[in-house]
Amino acid sequence: MNLTHVLYAVSDRIATVTVNRPEKLNALNDAVMADIGAAMAAAQADPAVGVVILTGAGEKAFVAGADIGELAQQTVIGGKEKSLRGQAVLNLIETLGKPVIAAVNGYAFGGGLELALACHLRYAATTAKLGLPECGLAIIPGYGGTQRLPRIVGRGRALEMIMMGTPVDAATAKAWGLVNDLFEPAEFQAKVRGVATHLLTRGPLAVAMALESVLRGTSTSQEEGLRIECDLFGIVSSTADMREGLNAFLEKRKPTYKGA
Repeated sequence: MNLTHVLYAVSDRIATVTVNRPEKLNALNDAVMADIGAAMAAAQADPAVGVVILTGAGEKAFVAGADIGELAQQTVIGGKEKSLRGQAVLNLIETLGKPVIAAVNGYAFGGGLELALACHLRYAATTAKLGLPECGLAIIPGYGGTQRLPRIVGRGRALEMIMMGTPVDAATAKAWGLVNDLFEPAEFQAKVRGVATHLLTRGPLAVAMALESVLRGTSTSQEEGLRIECDLFGIVSSTADMREGLNAFLEKRKPTYKGA
């Protein structure tokens, strides 16, 4: 895998995907998005990967938005195609079937916040700021921000963030449920990795099916969502991992999951 703008490393079943343009505050362009998509596809296909951490290089930014020079050249057709390409990458993240953690180590603006919104869990440094400033440039979020943000923080807060463009600080983001928790910068990466390590103790098939149940269920009625949950509960009940997990509990020992 030949990546130019993204670092990809796997250690102890955790894949770390790092957007690596610190001189540009990790701003997104088509090439960066393609690299993110390739890295995520590699993590999805690798049975040795159980959890993915997505972060940005340097101390200032997670991803500070899109490459404005590239945006300024787009046409109607080009803009729609760019949006579709970006949405495809973020949809891949959301449906990866493995937990993806956004480690928001700094600024997460525009497409950067949209990237974080597609992840299943979001943790931020106490110094982070998050926002969607697109309307100030006479454009709108195009990588799913208008759809994912209201589902996370509610319509009113989402509309305020989108229309006003004013970024929120890390404490506000946590209070709104935009991020799960905050960590001090000095311990940030270690704390996020601790979350990933804990996730690896869960039954991998159960985690995948829980993700599927939540993602599919929240896009439909509660009645249909309950049917989805019921079907997946039945499927997970057929796994060797389920028997191992329940027997380990009864026998007061740690389970050994094999993803089967």
